[in-house]
Order: sequence, then C-alpha cells, then structure tokens
Amino acid sequence: MKTDKMKHKKIIISGGGTGGHLFPAIAVAQALKRLDNRTEILFVGAKGKIEEKKVPEAGFDIELLNIRGFGRKLSFENIKNIARLIGSLFKANRILRKFKPDVVAGFGGYASGPLAFIAALKGIPVLIQEQNSYPGITNRILAKKASKICTAYNEVKKYFPEDKIILTGNPVRKKIIDTDAEKNEVLSFFNLEPDKKVILSLGGSGGAKSINDGIKSELKKIAESDVFLIWQTGKNYFSESLEEVKKTGAENIKVYDFISRMDLAYKAADLVISRAGAGTVSELAILEKPVILVPSPNVAEDHQTKNARALVEKNAAILINDNQTKDKLVNTALNLVNNPQQLKILSENIAKTKMPDADKRIAEEILDLIKNK
Repeated sequence: MKTDKMKHKKIIISGGGTGGHLFPAIAVAQALKRLDNRTEILFVGAKGKIEEKKVPEAGFDIELLNIRGFGRKLSFENIKNIARLIGSLFKANRILRKFKPDVVAGFGGYASGPLAFIAALKGIPVLIQEQNSYPGITNRILAKKASKICTAYNEVKKYFPEDKIILTGNPVRKKIIDTDAEKNEVLSFFNLEPDKKVILSLGGSGGAKSINDGIKSELKKIAESDVFLIWQTGKNYFSESLEEVKKTGAENIKVYDFISRMDLAYKAADLVISRAGAGTVSELAILEKPVILVPSPNVAEDHQTKNARALVEKNAAILINDNQTKDKLVNTALNLVNNPQQLKILSENIAKTKMPDADKRIAEEILDLIKNK
C-alpha cells in the first residue's frame, strides 16, 4: 500500500534573470500545483534579479545564488564572476542535499546552469525548457545531461539531441489570454472610438529606443490618420514621448509608460508592434494577433532575430530591423492596419504556430520524470 510520503513530490525550478525566463517558470509551477497541490516546489534564482521579488509574490519559496553572466572581454568583473560561479556550484550542491528534489527543471538564466549541472551529476533527472528558436549557451551545455528538453521551435533540433526534444510551446501569462473583458470595457479603458483601427506598440518596461524613435519620427502622420495608437513607451522614454505627442495635439495617440491591463491592450489591437522575445511571440500566436516584429540586437546570440525569422518564413509576421524603424515602421504599420486581407493572412498563419496549455504539458513532463525515475 502506498503511503502519503511515497506520493509526496519535491521539485526544484531554477532560472530567471529576466521575465522571459521567470514567468514561464512560475506558470509551470502553478500548473504543477493545479495537478497535485501537495507538490513541494522550491525556486532557485540569482541574487538581485527579478525572481528575488516576483517568486515570493507568486507564493513560492526561493533560494538565491550570487551569480552573474560573463562579459565577452577579459575584465576584473569576469574574474569576480568566476569566483561567484564556483561559490554558486557549492551552494547549489548544498541546496540539493537539503531539499532532496525528485526532479530539477531549468528555465534558463544565470542560476539555471549551476543548479541543473550539479543535479545531473548527482543523478537527479533534469528537464530544461528552451523558449527561443536559437538556444542560449547555458541550455546548450545542459542539453547533454538533461533527460528532456521542452521547446516551442522545431529549429532547436540543430542544437539539441533530437530524442530528448518535446515540442510543448512556451508557457504564457494566463491573466492575459483568459480575459473575459467586453468591448465597452476595452474602449473605456483606453478612451478609444468604436470601429476605428488600433495599433498597439510595445517596448517592454524599460522601453525600446528604436521603436519609440520610429514612432516619434512620424507622429504627424499618425496624428493625421484615422487610426488609434496605444503607445507603451517604457518608463525611460515616457516623459519625452508624451511631450512630443502634446505638441501635435493628437487625441488618437494614447501614451503610457506601462500598461497595467495588457489583456485589454491585446484585445483592442488590430495590429501589434513589438520586440521578438519568445514569451511575447507565444502570447501573440495564442491571441492570433498580426504583428510587426522589431528584434532587439542587444540580446545573447541575436536570438530575437531568429525568433522573428522563424515566423516570417511562415508568412506569420512582418520583420523590420532595428536600424530601419525611422524609415519603415510607421508607414508599414499604417498600410498594414488598413489592409484587412493582409491582416487576416498574418493572423491565420501565426495562429498555426500556437501551442496552448504549454504550462500544463511541461508540468506533466516533469511529473512523468518522477513516475519513471
């Protein structure tokens, strides 16, 4: 007869550093709890990063490693990072000895490497989740030792052992995709007019300079159009952008440093302008939103461009390079949002790439590792 103790599951989830790594990890942790509320989950993240605050807010315990990413040039900071890495490996070993997990799930980011590496050496099953079409160096190193690799892109077969790959999709924020908001609520929140086309421009919490510069260079054209623009500038560019809009007197340009109700913003949008982070791309696919992607060039291995090209090859998105926004962004957006046929094609094609319930599917793969341990 099985006892409760035998059924008790203990899982470590490692990763973070950015929302792109952390929010999928939290979504999977929540899915694990829905599947079996008795499951004990411990997060391991990097000290001073987003997970230090967001994981406790989500109701989970967290241990922190003093670790940072390595720069590309030889420097005193990189020498300190070597010492931090060695210290993190020892602390990861102590965490594993104390918590005794059945499985470790790594979601990328600085802390994911040491924890998953030591776990694999100890014979603990390791699952890694790769959000991008071009994997980061941490996951490429861990792939040799991982039992399973969950991903959203077939393209990763070039970099990982094919027999370990499971196509699950990327977990997305349920509060964004499961909204039941009515149209009147959307119109009221953004002070929009019914039956007018809406472009939503996103740049993340900090903002995307090239996207903002592209819009600012053509504010007069937007102001004179019959289109509404919901413009999330990011906190770094908000004041300057708001002043520029005030000069035009435009009432069809709504400027925000941060949008608290992204569910309403997505629902309002006929067309989205965005960076090409894996989480955002997955949300857009599930919501079937036509999108112009402006990949950030300032990310590891230029993975955003590779994410964008994976969609462009399927005629599921438009790509504008970071250095082309002033010349192309606004004209392309205004022409596209007024072309219902092209919007329909992009919407239908991006919808074909969506993989819903990724959080549950990854959680089930983690539990399956325990069952087959």
